[in-house]
Amino acid sequence: MEIRMKLCGGGFDLLAWRGFMYTIFILNFVFCCQLILLQPLVAATDAKSGDAAALFERVSQNIKVKKYSEALAELNAAIEADPALSEAYSHRASILRQICRYDESEESYKKFLELKPGNSAAEKELSQLHQAQSALNSANDLFDSGDYTKALEYIEKVVMVFSPACSKAKFLKARLLIATKDYSSAISETGYILKEDDDNLDALLLRGRAYYYLADHDVAIRHYQKGLRLDPEHVELKKAYFALKNLLKKTKSAEDNASKGKLRLAVEEYKAALALDPIHSAHNVHLHLGLCKVLVKLGRGKDALTSCTEVLDIDGDQVEALVQRGEAKLLVEDWEGAVADLKSAAEKSPQDMSVREVLMKAERSLKLSQRKDWYKILGISKTASMSEIKKAYKKLALQWHPDKNVDNREAAEAKFREIAAAYEVLGDEDKRTRYDSGEDIDEGMGMGGGGYNPFGGGGGGGQQYTFHFEGGFPGGGGGGGFGGFHF
Repeated sequence: MEIRMKLCGGGFDLLAWRGFMYTIFILNFVFCCQLILLQPLVAATDAKSGDAAALFERVSQNIKVKKYSEALAELNAAIEADPALSEAYSHRASILRQICRYDESEESYKKFLELKPGNSAAEKELSQLHQAQSALNSANDLFDSGDYTKALEYIEKVVMVFSPACSKAKFLKARLLIATKDYSSAISETGYILKEDDDNLDALLLRGRAYYYLADHDVAIRHYQKGLRLDPEHVELKKAYFALKNLLKKTKSAEDNASKGKLRLAVEEYKAALALDPIHSAHNVHLHLGLCKVLVKLGRGKDALTSCTEVLDIDGDQVEALVQRGEAKLLVEDWEGAVADLKSAAEKSPQDMSVREVLMKAERSLKLSQRKDWYKILGISKTASMSEIKKAYKKLALQWHPDKNVDNREAAEAKFREIAAAYEVLGDEDKRTRYDSGEDIDEGMGMGGGGYNPFGGGGGGGQQYTFHFEGGFPGGGGGGGFGGFHF
C-alpha cells in the first residue's frame, strides 16, 4: 500500500512537471510570434511608451535623404498601432504637403486638429497647403493659356516654397523654363530630378529638349536614346529623336549642295530645314545665314536681305551676317544701308581685311550713286552705243527745248541743261570712260563756244538744230532765251 502511494505520488509529480514544461513552451512560442509577426505594433508600442522621439528621428532622417515613402510607411504603422498618436498625423500631413499630395495632406491635418484643437502651427501649415494647391492649379491653367512667365512665378514663389518635393511642380517648372527659352535653367532643373531617378523618362525628354534648343544636338540625342532604350515605344521620345535626325539630315543636304555649287537646290533645302522647327533659333540662325549667302551668290538681293535680317534679329553681333546683308543691299542699290552694315562689321572685326575690301566697294558705290546718273537722264543703258546716245540726246533735247515748253519754261530749262550736260560726258569717249571708272567729271563744263550742232552734218543743208549755251540762249527776247529751231 505504501509502495502504491509512492508510485502514485511520483506519477503526479511527473504530470505536473510535464504541464509546467508545456506552459513554458507556449509562452516562448507566443513571444516569438510577437517578435516575428507584430513588429509594427512593437514599434508603435515603443512610441507610445516613450520611444516616439526615436520614431520621429527615423522619419526625419528619411526625409533628409528624400525617402518619403519610407517615412510615410513608418508613420502609417505608428498611426495604425495608436490612432491617438497626434504627432504622427502632423508629420504625415507635412510630408504629404511637401510632395503635393494635397487631399491626403489636408485629411491628416484635420485629424491632427481634432486631436489638438486650435494648434496654430498646424492651422498655418494647412493654410499654406491651400495656397500651394491653388497656385499649382493656377500655374497649370496659365501654362495652358500661354502665360509662361506668370505661371513660373506661381511655381517658384508659392508651390516650391510650401511643396519643395513636388514632382509635378518640378516638371511643370522645367516645361515653363523651356517655354520661356531659359534652357540652361531647364537643364539644371531636370538634372536635379535625374539625380534622384536617373531613369526618369520625362526628365530625360525635357532635358534633351533643352539641349536641343541650345543646338547641342549630340547631347540631346544621347538623352533621347537613353530614354528609348528604357522604353522603345515612348511616343514623345520617339517623336523628338526622329525630328532631330530629320533636321540634321536636311541641314547637311543644304550645306552639301551649297558647297557643290548647286545653289538653287541648296535654297530649297535650306527653306525645307527652316520649316521643320521655326522656333529653333539657335540652329535656324545658321540656316538663315547659309540661305542668305546662297541668295547673294544668285544675285537675289531682296530675298537675301530678308534672310540676313533674320540672322541679325537672332544675333545682332553676327559679323558675317552684317557683311552678307551689306552685299545684299549693294544688289538692291541701297548704297547707304550697305555702307552702314559694312562699317558695323568692320568695327566688330577690325582685323578682317576682306570686310574692309567690301566696305571700300560699298563706299565707292555710294559715292558714284551721289553723282548725276547721265545714263538714267538720257534713258539709256550703260552699254549703249555712241549712236544710241546721240539718238536719245536728240529726242530729249527736242522734247524739252524751252521754246516748246512755254507754259513750263523754267522746269524745261533745267531739264534741257541736264540733258546737254549728260551728252557732253557720254558723247565723248574719253569722258565717258573716265565717268564709268568712277572718276569725277566736272558737271559744270560748257558745251563749247559759238554754238554746238550735235545733229548737223558739217554745216551743209538739211535740218539744223542749233543750241547756243554761251551768254545765254539767244532768241525768245531778253538776254537769257533759247535759240530757235532751224528747219
